[in-house]
Amino acid sequence: MKQPTSSRRHFLKLTAGASAPLILCGTKASGTVNGANERFRIAVAGVRGRGKSHIGGFGKLKNVEVAYIVDPDQNVLDERLKKMESEAEGKFTTKGVSDLRRVLEDPTVDAISVATPNHWHSLMTIWGAQAGKHVYVEKPMSHDVIEGRVAVEAQKKYGVVIQHGTQRRSSASIAGLHEAIQAGKFGKLKISYGYCCKPRGSIGFEPTGKPPAHLDWDLWKGPAVIDQYHANYVHYDWHWFWKTGNGDLNNQGTHQLDVARWAIDTDQTHPVRVMALGGRFQWQDQGETPNTMFGLAEYPNGQYCLFNVRNVNYEGYERQVENEYYFEDGGKIIRGKYYAKGSTKGEDVSVPEGKVTPGGNWGSFVAACRERRPEMANGNVYDAHYGCVLGHLMNNSYRLGKKVPFNAKAGRFGDDQEAHEHFMKLHEIMRDGVGIPENEAEYTVGPWLTFDPKTERHTGEFAAEANALLQDPNNPGFEVPDPSKV
Repeated sequence: MKQPTSSRRHFLKLTAGASAPLILCGTKASGTVNGANERFRIAVAGVRGRGKSHIGGFGKLKNVEVAYIVDPDQNVLDERLKKMESEAEGKFTTKGVSDLRRVLEDPTVDAISVATPNHWHSLMTIWGAQAGKHVYVEKPMSHDVIEGRVAVEAQKKYGVVIQHGTQRRSSASIAGLHEAIQAGKFGKLKISYGYCCKPRGSIGFEPTGKPPAHLDWDLWKGPAVIDQYHANYVHYDWHWFWKTGNGDLNNQGTHQLDVARWAIDTDQTHPVRVMALGGRFQWQDQGETPNTMFGLAEYPNGQYCLFNVRNVNYEGYERQVENEYYFEDGGKIIRGKYYAKGSTKGEDVSVPEGKVTPGGNWGSFVAACRERRPEMANGNVYDAHYGCVLGHLMNNSYRLGKKVPFNAKAGRFGDDQEAHEHFMKLHEIMRDGVGIPENEAEYTVGPWLTFDPKTERHTGEFAAEANALLQDPNNPGFEVPDPSKV
């Protein structure tokens, strides 16, 4: 399982221009754990929020050691180390560092686990692969389309395990449902639908100013080109800014997007056309991403993924974080029940469990690493890339959108009656539930974007504008490499 010394030297060469000095240890990269009785050492990057679950999840596994935790906020780092030490049984050995590159120099570290803000996910994944480390990376694996492709190329070149933090990929019941759908048990799938409808609130406004002394702002920004600091970036609301986050569509929604794409025929990769519309209603705050959104994507075989984001709270709000399936013959699966065409009485869906690597998301990752078999990952680098790109393309359509009056005519669906019906369900909730007045507010309606799944580039009308959104600029020392040079 050992990674060639040349791989680690390649990583060190690529990162030598970054801001912090690197120490050449002159040893081979890690990846040496083979058996279940061998110690597996992992580093968790980003430990204020989701990273706490990574520490707990990996820390409970047999012969797994959280060797490092990484965070650019010294207060967060100190607090987490203190908590871990208080809970440790026996000698406490975990080290805290602010810069992941310190960890990648350590040949005894087998893997890294990435729970940072989105704009860091791909670069840390790429760095990890180049250093011979396996990578568990939180959703979304990528912040833009091209860096996701680079992560794929890095996995292919260095042979490490990369597993996406989409826990539903470890569900044997969901895997079994999708195997049954793809086998035609319910007829031909037409629409795979995901919802990310959970209430959120306004983030208000925070003035620009100097970052706090305990925060290494340059490290926090990393690859993201951000002009000025304000407190709505740190530590959670970065989700709602384009340079650091991807909105709820590719935040919580990544889980349901991935499930939706998972059900599509297995020979499909990317959609050939997408569009989205929505808005950021009521809040009048500093955030940029939509709190209300309807997205559509058509695949080469004619199947569709639809997606719905609805965050604005109101009396009677229905929380929906789920998936639905619609079939060509009129049947549908909603909340675990199958409804035949015209039927109002659903039948419980009962299918055999599907194939997943056992152990849940944490245990399956470690098992794949011990075997050094990337294909064992529940949500491998390809699954991650295809699912994330689906969301990126919908977001990019929205970002290129134009303002139109808030009314039922906002969608441009032509003769696609089903798309109109699904949009109207969202529109009526916003109008009648939230209370957005017809024609007194505005939707942002994105254009239909065409996409070539092979080249991963836009074609046709709006190609120039859409292709400009496929990759973000990066700060010096934190550049995502070209796919051909990873």
